[in-house]
Amino acid sequence: MSSKTRPQQRARVIGLIVIGILFTAFFGMRVMHAFRKFNGHRPPPAGKIETDVELIRDWMTVPFIARMYHVHEEIIFESLEISPNENRDKSLEDLNQAYFPQADGLVLEKVKAAILANQPPRAPVPPDTAIPPVPPVIP
Repeated sequence: MSSKTRPQQRARVIGLIVIGILFTAFFGMRVMHAFRKFNGHRPPPAGKIETDVELIRDWMTVPFIARMYHVHEEIIFESLEISPNENRDKSLEDLNQAYFPQADGLVLEKVKAAILANQPPRAPVPPDTAIPPVPPVIP
Protein backbone atom coordinates (compact mmCIF):
# COMPACT_ATOMS: atom_id res chain seq x y z
CA MET A 1 0.00 0.00 0.00
CA SER A 2 2.87 2.31 0.73
CA SER A 3 4.26 1.97 -2.78
CA LYS A 4 0.84 2.64 -4.32
CA THR A 5 0.06 5.82 -2.37
CA ARG A 6 3.46 7.39 -2.92
CA PRO A 7 3.06 7.79 -6.72
CA GLN A 8 -0.47 9.12 -6.19
CA GLN A 9 0.73 11.63 -3.62
CA ARG A 10 3.61 12.63 -5.82
CA ALA A 11 1.23 13.14 -8.78
CA ARG A 12 -1.09 15.26 -6.61
CA VAL A 13 1.77 17.43 -5.37
CA ILE A 14 3.11 17.91 -8.90
CA GLY A 15 -0.42 18.70 -10.14
CA LEU A 16 -0.93 21.30 -7.41
CA ILE A 17 2.44 22.88 -8.16
CA VAL A 18 1.57 23.11 -11.87
CA ILE A 19 -1.83 24.64 -11.05
CA GLY A 20 -0.12 27.15 -8.74
CA ILE A 21 2.37 28.12 -11.44
CA LEU A 22 -0.42 28.54 -14.02
CA PHE A 23 -2.46 30.58 -11.53
CA THR A 24 0.51 32.84 -10.78
CA ALA A 25 1.37 33.26 -14.47
CA PHE A 26 -2.24 34.12 -15.40
CA PHE A 27 -2.66 36.81 -12.75
CA GLY A 28 0.88 38.08 -13.26
CA MET A 29 0.08 38.71 -16.93
CA ARG A 30 -3.10 40.57 -15.93
CA VAL A 31 -1.10 42.77 -13.56
CA MET A 32 1.45 43.53 -16.28
CA HIS A 33 -1.32 44.44 -18.73
CA ALA A 34 -2.96 46.75 -16.17
CA PHE A 35 0.41 48.32 -15.33
CA ARG A 36 1.10 49.09 -19.00
CA LYS A 37 -2.36 50.60 -19.44
CA PHE A 38 -1.89 52.69 -16.27
CA ASN A 39 1.20 54.39 -17.81
CA GLY A 40 1.51 57.67 -15.95
CA HIS A 41 -2.15 58.18 -15.01
CA ARG A 42 -1.82 60.80 -12.30
CA PRO A 43 -4.42 62.91 -10.50
CA PRO A 44 -4.79 66.49 -11.65
CA PRO A 45 -2.81 69.12 -9.78
CA ALA A 46 -4.74 70.46 -6.79
CA GLY A 47 -6.14 73.93 -7.17
CA LYS A 48 -4.75 74.58 -10.63
CA ILE A 49 -7.23 74.89 -13.49
CA GLU A 50 -5.78 73.66 -16.75
CA THR A 51 -6.76 75.68 -19.82
CA ASP A 52 -4.78 74.11 -22.67
CA VAL A 53 -7.02 71.47 -24.29
CA GLU A 54 -4.12 70.24 -26.41
CA LEU A 55 -2.87 68.45 -23.28
CA ILE A 56 -5.88 66.07 -23.35
CA ARG A 57 -4.81 62.55 -24.35
CA ASP A 58 -6.60 59.34 -25.38
CA TRP A 59 -5.70 57.53 -22.13
CA MET A 60 -7.60 60.02 -19.98
CA THR A 61 -11.10 59.37 -18.62
CA VAL A 62 -14.00 61.82 -18.63
CA PRO A 63 -14.00 62.29 -14.80
CA PHE A 64 -10.25 62.99 -14.87
CA ILE A 65 -10.67 65.61 -17.60
CA ALA A 66 -13.69 67.12 -15.85
CA ARG A 67 -11.70 67.63 -12.63
CA MET A 68 -8.63 68.93 -14.42
CA TYR A 69 -10.52 71.49 -16.52
CA HIS A 70 -13.30 72.26 -13.98
CA VAL A 71 -16.11 71.27 -16.35
CA HIS A 72 -18.98 68.99 -15.23
CA GLU A 73 -18.81 65.38 -16.44
CA GLU A 74 -22.41 65.59 -17.63
CA ILE A 75 -21.52 68.35 -20.10
CA ILE A 76 -18.78 66.20 -21.61
CA PHE A 77 -21.00 63.10 -21.84
CA GLU A 78 -23.78 65.20 -23.41
CA SER A 79 -21.37 66.50 -26.05
CA LEU A 80 -20.42 62.90 -26.84
CA GLU A 81 -24.12 61.90 -26.86
CA ILE A 82 -23.44 58.84 -24.71
CA SER A 83 -24.62 57.74 -21.28
CA PRO A 84 -22.25 58.18 -18.33
CA ASN A 85 -23.41 54.81 -16.94
CA GLU A 86 -20.65 52.22 -17.33
CA ASN A 87 -18.56 54.74 -19.33
CA ARG A 88 -16.97 56.73 -16.49
CA ASP A 89 -14.00 54.39 -16.16
CA LYS A 90 -13.35 54.06 -19.89
CA SER A 91 -10.58 56.05 -21.55
CA LEU A 92 -11.37 58.35 -24.46
CA GLU A 93 -9.76 55.78 -26.75
CA ASP A 94 -12.04 53.02 -25.41
CA LEU A 95 -15.09 55.27 -25.84
CA ASN A 96 -14.06 56.04 -29.41
CA GLN A 97 -13.67 52.35 -30.23
CA ALA A 98 -17.02 51.50 -28.63
CA TYR A 99 -19.19 54.30 -30.06
CA PHE A 100 -17.38 55.73 -33.10
CA PRO A 101 -15.13 52.96 -34.51
CA GLN A 102 -15.30 54.40 -38.03
CA ALA A 103 -14.03 57.86 -36.97
CA ASP A 104 -10.64 57.70 -35.29
CA GLY A 105 -10.07 60.53 -32.79
CA LEU A 106 -13.65 61.84 -32.90
CA VAL A 107 -14.19 61.51 -29.15
CA LEU A 108 -10.98 63.40 -28.42
CA GLU A 109 -12.00 66.28 -30.70
CA LYS A 110 -15.54 66.43 -29.26
CA VAL A 111 -14.17 66.52 -25.71
CA LYS A 112 -11.73 69.31 -26.59
CA ALA A 113 -14.57 71.35 -28.16
CA ALA A 114 -16.81 70.79 -25.12
CA ILE A 115 -14.05 71.88 -22.75
CA LEU A 116 -13.34 75.04 -24.75
CA ALA A 117 -17.04 75.94 -24.87
CA ASN A 118 -17.69 75.34 -21.15
CA GLN A 119 -14.51 76.27 -19.31
CA PRO A 120 -14.88 78.73 -16.44
CA PRO A 121 -13.56 82.19 -17.26
CA ARG A 122 -9.92 82.78 -16.53
CA ALA A 123 -8.91 85.03 -13.69
CA PRO A 124 -7.73 88.43 -14.93
CA VAL A 125 -4.02 88.74 -15.32
CA PRO A 126 -2.64 91.38 -12.96
CA PRO A 127 -0.93 94.28 -14.71
CA ASP A 128 2.80 94.47 -14.69
CA THR A 129 3.67 96.07 -11.36
CA ALA A 130 7.39 96.36 -11.76
CA ILE A 131 8.95 99.00 -9.55
CA PRO A 132 10.74 101.63 -11.60
CA PRO A 133 14.44 101.90 -10.92
CA VAL A 134 15.47 104.55 -8.43
CA PRO A 135 18.20 106.88 -9.67
CA PRO A 136 21.28 106.92 -7.48
CA VAL A 137 21.64 109.80 -5.06
CA ILE A 138 24.69 111.91 -5.87
CA PRO A 139 25.90 114.21 -3.02
